[in-house]
This record gives sequence, C-alpha cells and structure tokens, in this order.
Amino acid sequence: MNMRKSVLCLAALLVSLASYPQNAQDRWTISGNGELVWDIDGRVPHSDFIEMSGQMVSTVVRYEVAADSSLNIDLSVVWPMLRTIPNDTHASLNRHFGEDFISMIECGEKPLGHFVTKSVTLDGTFKTEETVNSAGGTLSLSRILFPSVDKPAFCSKYVLKNISVNEMKLEIPYASISYDTPAPDGAYGAYHLTNEVISGRPNLTLKPGEECTFYSVITGAKEGEDFSEIDVEKELSARKALVEEWRSELVLDTPDPVLNAMFSFAKIRASESIFKTKGGLMHGPGGESYYAAIWANDQAEYVGPFFPFLGYSIGNEASFNAYRHFARYMNVNYDPVPSSIIAEGVDVWNGAGDRGDAAMLAYGASRFALALGDRMKTEELWVFIEWCLEYCHRHINADGIVLSDSDELEGRFPSGNANLCTSTLYYDALNSAAYLGKALGKPYDIYVLRAKMLSRNIEKYFGTNVEGYDTYRYYNGNEKLRSWICIPLTAGIFDRRNGTLNALFDKLWTGNGLLSQSGTTTYWDRSTLYALRGAFFAGDTQRALEHLSSYSRTRLLGEHVPYAVEAWPEGSQRQLSAESGLYCRIFTEGMFGIRPTGLRSFDFSPRLPSGWNKMSLRDIKAFASRFNIEVERDGDALRVKVTTFGKSLVNKKVRSGDKISVRME
Repeated sequence: MNMRKSVLCLAALLVSLASYPQNAQDRWTISGNGELVWDIDGRVPHSDFIEMSGQMVSTVVRYEVAADSSLNIDLSVVWPMLRTIPNDTHASLNRHFGEDFISMIECGEKPLGHFVTKSVTLDGTFKTEETVNSAGGTLSLSRILFPSVDKPAFCSKYVLKNISVNEMKLEIPYASISYDTPAPDGAYGAYHLTNEVISGRPNLTLKPGEECTFYSVITGAKEGEDFSEIDVEKELSARKALVEEWRSELVLDTPDPVLNAMFSFAKIRASESIFKTKGGLMHGPGGESYYAAIWANDQAEYVGPFFPFLGYSIGNEASFNAYRHFARYMNVNYDPVPSSIIAEGVDVWNGAGDRGDAAMLAYGASRFALALGDRMKTEELWVFIEWCLEYCHRHINADGIVLSDSDELEGRFPSGNANLCTSTLYYDALNSAAYLGKALGKPYDIYVLRAKMLSRNIEKYFGTNVEGYDTYRYYNGNEKLRSWICIPLTAGIFDRRNGTLNALFDKLWTGNGLLSQSGTTTYWDRSTLYALRGAFFAGDTQRALEHLSSYSRTRLLGEHVPYAVEAWPEGSQRQLSAESGLYCRIFTEGMFGIRPTGLRSFDFSPRLPSGWNKMSLRDIKAFASRFNIEVERDGDALRVKVTTFGKSLVNKKVRSGDKISVRME
C-alpha cells in the first residue's frame, strides 16, 4: 500500500475512533491503528480461541489468562495436506503443542516464576505483553504468534527486555523436539513433525534497557521435504504484508468504528483460509475439521461471490478452481453433483443427499462471474452454470418449486422435500444467468421467463402466516418460524417484506443473532448474516443497523472475538472462514445494495442510516476495474459519487434506496 493511501486510511480511522463509545461490557477495544486490544483489567480468568491460517497450515490458538494473570496457550496445529487414513473430510493431520519452554528460562540459576499478562492484541497475529519479577530484577516479554504465509510452519517470536535497574543473567533453553507419525496412518506415509526453540544467545547478560529475541517454529512435512531453515523474521514480514494488503483493499468507511473494524477483520478470516493442495488452491472453512476441501454452500455460495470485490487474486483463483472442480461432476443424466469435494480434490462427500447444491452452485458461480468481469473465465463457467440451472429446472415439482433432499443444514432441522432456500437461490441464479447470457451474447430470455414464474410460485407455495407473522413457511407443513425466511429479501423478493422483517427481528433475534428455529436455543451465524444483508437491501435501514451494530459489537469486542462464527451449540462457535465473507457482503450487497448486471456493469441502491452523514467503499476491485463509491447526505437526499482512477462515473443527487446503474469504462 502506498504511503498516501496509508495516511488516508489511518486518518479516517482516527476520526472514527474519536467518537468511539466504549461499552462497559466490552472486553476488547479498538486501537488507533485498527488492532484489537484487551488490557487485562482484573476480569479474569478468561479464555478464548482464534484461528489463523496460511496456505499450508492452520492453527487454533486457545488461550487463557488465569486468575493470577498468568497466560496458558494451547496450539492446535493442522496440516491440511498431510492427509491421514481414512482420507475423508476430516483427515488433516492435527497435533497439539504447548509453550512450556517459557517456564524453563532461568535468571541467576533460578526459575523466573510466572509472567503476569498485561495485554493481548489481535491484528492478524496473536500478540501479548507480559512482565515477571524475579530475584534478579524485572523482565518484560512480548510474544507474536502467527502462521507462515506459504510454508507448513507456525511461528512465534519472543522479545525479553530487562526493565529493571540491575543486570540480569539469563539462561534461555535451546530445544528441538521431533518425531515421525506412524506410516500406516498417513495417506502419504510417515510425517515428520518438529517443535524447535531457536535462541541466538542461550546464555547472556542483559543490562538495564537491553533486550534479546528468540523464536519457536512448529513444522510438519512429508518424507523428502525439508522446512528446517525457517527465517521467522521473514515469515513475520510476509504475514504482516499480506494482512496489510487485505486491509488496504475494499475499505469500508462509516461513522461507526466497530463496523469498520469488524469488516477489516472479516477480510482477514475470509481470505487467509486458502490452502495450496494438489488439486489447486482451495478455500476451506477450517474449524479443525474442514480443510483441503470445498462445499457448494461455504465456498461456492457464501464466499466465492465476495472475492472479486476484494480483488484478492488468490481468493479469485481459489473460487474459480472450486467451480471448476464441481463442474467435473456434470453428467448427461442430470444426477446430483456432490455436496463437497474433499481430500485435495480426489474424493467427494454426499452424506446429506441433494441439499439444493446445484442451486447453490449456479447462484455462486453466476454472481462470481459477473463481479469478476473476466470474459474468458465466464465463457468457461457458462456451461457449468447452464447445467446447474437445467438440473434445477428438471427438479421442479407440480407446484413449480425446486425439490431437494435437504438444505445446507443437512437435516439438523427439517426441510421437507422442497425448501425456501433452494428455490430462492435458483431464482437469483436465473436472474444472474440472464445478465450473463446478455453479456456473452447467449440466449437468455428463457431464464427471465423462468425467474418471473418462480417468483410467483415462491409466493404461492411458501407465502403464509406463521406464528402470527405474514411471512414464509420454510417447507410444506412447517409451523415454526425459521431464520432462513430472510433469504427472499436478499434476492429482491419483497412480497412479504414487513411480516418477514418483523418475524426476524421481533421473534427470532437473540443476543447472538437469529435462532435457527423459534423455540430452540440453536443459532447459525450464516442465516443471521443473510438476514442483515436482506434487511438493508429491503430498505429497513434503521432496524438493520441497530441489529448489525449489536451483533458486530458482540462478535468483535465481546467474549469470543473477532470473527463471525459457525454455530452454537454445535461447533462451539468455530470461526469458519466463509461466514466472514458473508459479513462483508452485508455491506457490499446490503447497505450499498450492489447487484451485478454485467461483466462491466452493476446497479446499486445505497442505504445511508439516518444518523450518518456519509459512508464509502473504497478500492473496490470488481468488474475488472478499481473504483470508489461515496455516499453523503445532501439535505433530504443523498449525493452519490462513483469514481475510478480519479475519473467521475456518477455524481448525482438521489433518494435513499434509489437504484443507480453504473457501467465501467
């Protein structure tokens, strides 16, 4: 990122933080440069976890600050490409490591004792500041934990500083532990694991104010691979540079620093969880369970349409690769495609039958293709999109609704044999296919007609009163409100807008987002994120903002931070990566209302909340261009500007929610 852009981003952040109201229940604060900081303030013990990923490793850092303010860390290190037997969905090698060597450091031939944790900081790495008092004096300890960008290594950097008035004689252990996993347990034989502490000066004397640095590296490798020479400083620089790249593209600037910061963090989680498999780059959910594999919902539907807006080339490549992998399973009989392609692309999982996967794939691939703006790639995807749409068409029932065995919840809640999600995704995909067909010079009128007919059928089949709300039943026979009644709003179906929004926010909303079904305690963030996007897109701006602000504050500054999660109680709120992509889409497609209409064109309908004077999305990379959208209050109307490389494409006064059409030059 160039210096001018860095200064502008920092200035915008400082302005927003000036009015940042700290909540007494917040555990974390947002620093002046966008980090999350927990200053240990006596509210201990407290424990949490965060997942961080690189192209060849992922690690869940579980940490606890105990009642005496000492820090305990457990590292659950996952190597997605070190496959185990059986080589199924969950067959990524996973081992736990501690940091017990810290307790082996001695001063004056005596153990230091326990360090007192002063702060924990999250910024794409995991950092702590600690102190310890010993007989010889006082030391501070700074830790930075992070994954390598492109190697199967998880790294830690430690800086000890003498902050007392006396010289301190230290003994820092040099340790190297290695072992091989059993060859019969590995799909590629035995794997060599190492945990090494690298100390430049194991015995040294620190004068007051002096410091020393040492490192630890955990690696995993196949036979014949050598990752023994890891330069931790270079790895740290690479990680910081990549995080800065994500933060500096697709920049959200609103008067609410919590939304700005969570959007920035969501870009990290959505982008980092991409693995370099033998089947090409594969975005993976993570969560210690789902790696080197792709799903029709998580990768194709949720996060794939987001990456063109961020412009992250590896994210775009991984998304395109996912659609190509699924396209391998097109067939002349129109049998279902698998729900998931696993084990680096060599096997499939289809345990829930047809979940409406073809609708998910058509929806995601068509929105991705439109936003990417690459004609050659779109031509390749077109055949697959057409196949998925035809599959859905062939599974229309007598009521004009798409049949499927289940939905993305895979039977956790009932979905009948035809559910609202599948038909709505198909509807949206038909509209996208019409735009694509027109852009490519392909026949597309049939998709326009089918979309219109399906919209009427969705109303006839699903539209009804449920628990006193004029909304949708999720399937035939459904008598309980379900969180996925939100999905028609995201597709621009507003027939039951008011009843649906009331049901979502008055009946299903909790402190952790939406209940999956009324009368239960289960929530999945994915439907909450869809609902917030749909509420903005439908124009319920103030209520959407109220609930988005509450949700974001909980996820960013509360007890489990800093990302959107999968579910509760299942998964214990794992930070699966595609949900963070859905969080970003609340703003791109909801608050700013961007709807791709061609390879170089889009409509958008910005919703500026009444308490805000302006908002912007800068450095958007979609539609084969780079552009900014700025929205500013102008009396009772809005002044909307779209610029690209300093050139104005739109500069007009509109009403909130008005549709503005843009064609990139």
